[in-house]
Amino acid sequence: MFTKLLEALKATRRTIVFTEGPDARILEATDRLLKEDLMDVILIGNEAEVKAAAEKGNFCICKATIIDPATYEGMDEMVAKMVELRKGKMSEEECRAALSKGNYFGTMLVKMGKADALLGGATYSTADTVRPALQLVKTRKGAHLVSSSFILFRKDKDGNDEKYCMGDCAINIKPTEDELVEIASETVDCAKIFGVDPKVAFLSYSTLGSGKGEDVDKMRNAAEKAKLAMPNVPIEGELQFDAAVSPRVAQTKCKGSKVAGYANTFIFPDINAGNIGYKIAQRLGGFEAYGPILQGLNAPINDLSRGCNAQEVYSMAIITAALA
Repeated sequence: MFTKLLEALKATRRTIVFTEGPDARILEATDRLLKEDLMDVILIGNEAEVKAAAEKGNFCICKATIIDPATYEGMDEMVAKMVELRKGKMSEEECRAALSKGNYFGTMLVKMGKADALLGGATYSTADTVRPALQLVKTRKGAHLVSSSFILFRKDKDGNDEKYCMGDCAINIKPTEDELVEIASETVDCAKIFGVDPKVAFLSYSTLGSGKGEDVDKMRNAAEKAKLAMPNVPIEGELQFDAAVSPRVAQTKCKGSKVAGYANTFIFPDINAGNIGYKIAQRLGGFEAYGPILQGLNAPINDLSRGCNAQEVYSMAIITAALA
C-alpha cells in the first residue's frame, strides 16, 4: 500500500515535525524513520527530556533535530509572524504564550518553511492539532472547510490488497449537504493517492428512497449535487451499507447501479456514523486504519489518535510527509 508514497519520499527529501518529542511512541517511530533514511525529523521538546526518554527506550535519535520552544533563537521572528497572521485576534503576549506549546510552535515551523509537514496528537486532542492549522496554515484556495478521511486496508483471503476510503470520521460533526459534497471531493482525491479507484456511496439508513426522514433527504440531495460536481466519478446515494458493498443485496435493492455492491469510498452523514463505522471495521473487521488524514489545508498536517502505537506513528509519518 505504501509503494507510491515511499517512491515520493525517495524522489524529494522531506522534513516532518513531531509536536510531542518526548513521547516514547514518537521516539520509537523516529528511530525507525531515521534508520530507514525516509525523511528528516524535528522533535519538539526540552532537549534533555527528549534525550533521556530516548535513552530509556533505547531509541537512536542522533540524526533528529530537537527544538525547544523555550530556547529557540528565532522565537521573536516567529512571534511577529504569528501576530501578523492572527491580524489583531491575538496579542504579542498571547502569541508568545501559544508558541511555548508544541502544537502551535510546530505549526509555525511548517508555516515558515522550516518543515514540510507536521504530525501531532499522541497526547494533544484533535482540536488542539487542527486549531493551530486553521489559524496559521489555513485552508487552501477553493477549500471552505477542513475534513478528514481514513484509509482502511487489509489482505483478503486470497492475499490481495483490500482498500477503502471513508470520510468524514473525525472533524465535521454534522455537515450540511454542500459540506458533504466538498468532503466527498476531498475524499475522492485522497482515495486516488492511495491507489483506490473511487466508487462513492453516500451512506444512510435508506436505499434510494426505501426510508424517509430529514437525514435521508440530506444524503440523497448531497449525492445528486456531488454527481453534478464530479461528473466523471461514479457516485450513488443514498445507500445502506449492505447495498453499497454486497453485489447480491445491490441486485435486490438498486439493480442497475454502477456503484451499489462495489463501492469503495464511503461518505458518512455525520461524525457519529463515521467514527463508529471505521472503528467497527478496524476492531472487528481486521482492517488497518490510517488516519485521520486531514483534507483542505495548505500543508500536510495530520492528527494521531491518543491511543496510537509506534507502528501507527511510523505509518502516519510516511503518509504525512509524502503528501507534502
